[in-house]
Amino acid sequence: MTDRMLTFSLQSGSNGNCIYVEAGDVRLLFDAGISGRQAEARMARHGREIRDVTAVILSHDHIDHVRSVGIFQRKYAPPIYATQPTWRVASRLAGPVQDVRYFQAGGRIEFGDVVVHTIRTPHDAVDGCAFIVEHEGRRLGILTDLGHPFAALRKLFGELDAAYLESNFDPEMLANGPYPPDLQRRIRGPQGHLSNLDAGELTRACRSRRLQWVMLSHLSEHNNHPDLAMETYRRFVGRLFPAGVASRYDVSEAHVL
Repeated sequence: MTDRMLTFSLQSGSNGNCIYVEAGDVRLLFDAGISGRQAEARMARHGREIRDVTAVILSHDHIDHVRSVGIFQRKYAPPIYATQPTWRVASRLAGPVQDVRYFQAGGRIEFGDVVVHTIRTPHDAVDGCAFIVEHEGRRLGILTDLGHPFAALRKLFGELDAAYLESNFDPEMLANGPYPPDLQRRIRGPQGHLSNLDAGELTRACRSRRLQWVMLSHLSEHNNHPDLAMETYRRFVGRLFPAGVASRYDVSEAHVL
């Protein structure tokens, strides 16, 4: 057991999402949008065992976040935490599940001395949440599928030590890409996703000196590119702190707070 916090992304993008956070003796997975086999293998690459996971916490009901939640629970037996509206939708994909526990969006989930603060988002899910994991004074944000940079997000960002931060699309790539106009409007609208510009502007405007690193996350396959996301981000924040991009296809390096 340690007072440090360790985290890595198992995968991040519209093709599937899952983030691991370890604090003290608590081990959490946020979302279950990749296969059980992928999750088990990618955790093992950092010396972690998926059967030791304390809980799986769902951010919202979209398939890239809940696709494998039933498999996770049946195969590895962690309890599933979700809001009731989210679970009503997610359960249609999950199949038989033995242990589901509910939380209220905007409330707290406590695991001993680890607290998960849930933040209601304006994303176009039935009851979407972002999260802050707090332990021994350290605060990690898991901030994707946000809709737009809403006021509560701007307030809490300055209180973070590190963050997974949505940087979904480049506006020019979206406008000139393959998506039809209705889908483009949905993505860039107030219930859609943060752009590369949004991520950079939010960090520049709201970060504090305590911020140690940011991992740009949930990049679009067709409307973004990792190099472009990072180039745009650096235009806003320079090189004041480390930043990276969470892969759509593989596990990230581990970070410690």
